[in-house]
Amino acid sequence: MSDSEKYGQPSDEARVGELISSPSTETVDDDALLAKLGYKSEFIREFGNLETFSFAMSIMGMTASIATTFTTPLTYGGVASVVWCWLAGSIMNISLGASIAEIVSAYPTAGGLYTASAQLVPRSYRPIVGWVTGYLNILGQIAGVASTEWGLSGMILGAVVVCRENYVIQNWHQFLLFTALLIMHGLLNSMPTAGLARTTRYFVFINIGSAIIIIITLLATTPRADMHPGSYIFTEVSNGTGWPSNGLAVMMGLLSVQWTMTDYDAAAHISEEVHRAAIAAPVAIFVAVLNTGAIGWILNIVLCVCAGDVTELPGASGNAFLGIMYLRMGRAGAMVLWSFVCLVAAFTVQTALQANSRTVFAFSRDGAFPDRGFLGRLNKTTRTPVIAVWFVVFISVLMGVLSFASLTAVNAIFSMCAVALDLSYLIPVVCRRIFDGHSEVKFTPGPFFMRGWGLYVNVIMFFWTLFEVTILAFPATYPLTWNTFNYSAPITIAVMALSLIWYYAHGKRYYDGPRSNLSAEEREEIKPDM
Repeated sequence: MSDSEKYGQPSDEARVGELISSPSTETVDDDALLAKLGYKSEFIREFGNLETFSFAMSIMGMTASIATTFTTPLTYGGVASVVWCWLAGSIMNISLGASIAEIVSAYPTAGGLYTASAQLVPRSYRPIVGWVTGYLNILGQIAGVASTEWGLSGMILGAVVVCRENYVIQNWHQFLLFTALLIMHGLLNSMPTAGLARTTRYFVFINIGSAIIIIITLLATTPRADMHPGSYIFTEVSNGTGWPSNGLAVMMGLLSVQWTMTDYDAAAHISEEVHRAAIAAPVAIFVAVLNTGAIGWILNIVLCVCAGDVTELPGASGNAFLGIMYLRMGRAGAMVLWSFVCLVAAFTVQTALQANSRTVFAFSRDGAFPDRGFLGRLNKTTRTPVIAVWFVVFISVLMGVLSFASLTAVNAIFSMCAVALDLSYLIPVVCRRIFDGHSEVKFTPGPFFMRGWGLYVNVIMFFWTLFEVTILAFPATYPLTWNTFNYSAPITIAVMALSLIWYYAHGKRYYDGPRSNLSAEEREEIKPDM
């Protein structure tokens, strides 16, 4: 028996044929699938294939994310850490991208993996599984928005240092810029879906184009005699962690690739705004992972080849990526290309905030917040969750306020991004396998379906995620002090513990899992298919 027959589905050819029908039929098919999942569409579908792929690429913000995190592997493990950790991480993260894409294809809703997790367990477990997944995912997404915006503000001020050598970055300067940027992105995300789609359409060209131009320019402006040979960049380890193990020092470089390749399910959260969401969203996720991994590895290699004396990095700007560009291109050339890197970072925040607001909207729509659905309302004019957008902006600003208490604390909050998100991705994948065949769990694959290979990919994803999360939560330097300890895991655990206490104390009285917004008549009409 074929996999399609096992799950009671039409053949791949028939399914794909249905998905590439006319735009009007696409919308009907999207809405019909959404109705089978218990929801009716409240958004306007304006995102096509290009916009969705551009969105998925932008959420990873390859060039800007590498610029923000390149200093970490270079400092902790040397150039070998930069090159090998990116290669290993990008290959293993394919299992994450594929596993998530398969789930998203089956459950293309604004709730993303939060909604899927609750659907993939028996009814008695749906409230607690949905609650934990939702809060873990929202925590990671807000930390991602805040950390990327904080990184962007640092990149802009780093450019000021290059242009004005006597300037010293002050924390309050960065906080004010951080807040202003968040407000700007809040305003942009208050646009109607059509405006968001038109804006997002061009992000991918600037993202990939800036990476290619930087690669070519660095190679063209670096004298052959100053280029590091392959025998150096693939083998040179410089243990800057203080830990006695060079292997551990090298593995600390995973922070760069894992922080870049996160928020995989962002495209899922705009599914209710996407045409042919069941195929467009998962394909965009998977292809974005492949492109980011391949182009990002080449960019990292070129940066190491052209780095010069790595002991002089990161330089006055505090950013090794910018330091290398300044060394090879001079001030004017570096500033021109750096402006595009900052623009890519701005695109990343723009898309991350859009995805985050849709998750908050879905969570509130399902009654998981004690807000009586306030955050789950759409603006009547824009048909977008404007209230949820500004809620995320507000919480992100509060995270930035912690910088005045301790930069260690705010960095710990920001580092939760990859830890919390990657852990939230494990839940639906594990639940699907544990409860496969259960009478109350009927997983119907979407067009993106891995068939028999899916189990092996899921197993790889499971063990890789546990491994990389352990590394990301491990203290990066030794000896341990209050300022060097990695607080990401304790803070994540503390926040989740508080959410569970709230659930058992009060939340279970009003939340019983994802809540359908269909009327009684609409539910009766589609009951045989649900």
